[in-house]
Amino acid sequence: MEKRPSAFHTPDFLRQTRDFLVHIFNLEEGRAREEDTIEEIKKGVVFRGTNLWILICAIFIASIGLNVNSTAVIIGAMLISPLMGPIIGIGLGIGIFDVALIRKAVKNLAIAGIISVMTSTIYFLITPLSDAQTEILARTTPTLWDVLIALFGGFAGIIAGSRLEKSNAIPGVAIATALMPPLCTAGYGLATAQWNFFFGAIYLFFINCVFITVATILIVRYLKFTPVHYVDDRTEHRVRVSVGFLVIATMLPSIFIAYNVVQKSLFERKARTFIDQEMNYSSTQIINQQLLFRPDTSRIIVTCIGQTIDSARIRTLASRLPTYGLPRTQLIIRQDYNELNANKLQELNQQLRTGILEDLYTKNEEIIQDKDARIERLEKELARYRSLNTQSSDIGREMKVEHPTVTEFSLSFSPVYDLTTMKPDTVSLAYVRFSRQPSRAEVRRLEAWLKVRTKTEKLRLVMQ
Repeated sequence: MEKRPSAFHTPDFLRQTRDFLVHIFNLEEGRAREEDTIEEIKKGVVFRGTNLWILICAIFIASIGLNVNSTAVIIGAMLISPLMGPIIGIGLGIGIFDVALIRKAVKNLAIAGIISVMTSTIYFLITPLSDAQTEILARTTPTLWDVLIALFGGFAGIIAGSRLEKSNAIPGVAIATALMPPLCTAGYGLATAQWNFFFGAIYLFFINCVFITVATILIVRYLKFTPVHYVDDRTEHRVRVSVGFLVIATMLPSIFIAYNVVQKSLFERKARTFIDQEMNYSSTQIINQQLLFRPDTSRIIVTCIGQTIDSARIRTLASRLPTYGLPRTQLIIRQDYNELNANKLQELNQQLRTGILEDLYTKNEEIIQDKDARIERLEKELARYRSLNTQSSDIGREMKVEHPTVTEFSLSFSPVYDLTTMKPDTVSLAYVRFSRQPSRAEVRRLEAWLKVRTKTEKLRLVMQ
């Protein structure tokens, strides 16, 4: 019996698979009219009035978020930002050969960028917080992931913009590509005169703009948007040539940027793998590593403490670099911290001893001075109480002459608290005991005499 071919190898199966893939990846379904898409994108290109004020407010919010290191605030600012409009407008203009749209979009993107940098610069000039937080540092060194995010973000943005039903893809693209934070970081670099921050952030913003534009061009061409036609063939040919040069001028930097970023990312990954696998010593600890990528000669700078790595081992490590795909890389190991000679160690120990002795002497002096002050206060209090006892005895004998019915007397100082204001005070407290009940006139006369005798108006008389 003749064996029938499997259904999975028939042309019908391949055709069905192709039709299925075309169906599920079809961008024509749900697509808005081409004229509506172009009109909507053109509206988002212009920066004036409402759009401009929204941009300024968003820049202030993003700058505050970067300043206080708040990711949530930065995300909120990116949701508000209208920066995506001109970038997609440039890509659309190139894709349909619309020179007027390209000029308008480039002009408005430049205006938006300049205003954004100026606004953030003003903020960082007046803010009292001047430290570079991690959110700022993250926007100064572009990586391969920034390129990919910008590219696929641009794809998502133009695809969503060409749909009949608008989704939340555009705000999502604005968040993912992070167009605003680099401009705010550039403003921070200007305000603090840190030019590496400024140029690194502008470089990241340029990467985002270029790759979003490239993605937009590709989707516009894929969707076969109708190119702009001009009055005569000569003008149309000139426009197409000009736009072609513009496309090449846009694509070449992007290829160069992508290549360099990929090379740098690959170098850093290989260098970390080399350090983890070849320099994993139990008695030597790596406290810092610098990975400096250069197209000609890169460098791996490792700082170690602990047991010194000998020169023979260092040469062996350097010879192992090509094995990890690092042929033109120089290995530099810094371990001078372990090479102090005996004199330096002795000098260091002497300095430490001297410093410790000085600290102990200073602390002892402070303790002694504090104890002397406390002893002096106690001696004054003791002398005061002795004087008070002598004074009480003398006053008591004088009082007995004037008031024979007095049998007991004491004089002391007592703290008193005003329960309304809770303020402390000190009064003289006189205690008097009579053998019989004195008259009010006698009590008043005795109290007046005690105030004169003790030379104080703050006296309280307690009788029994």
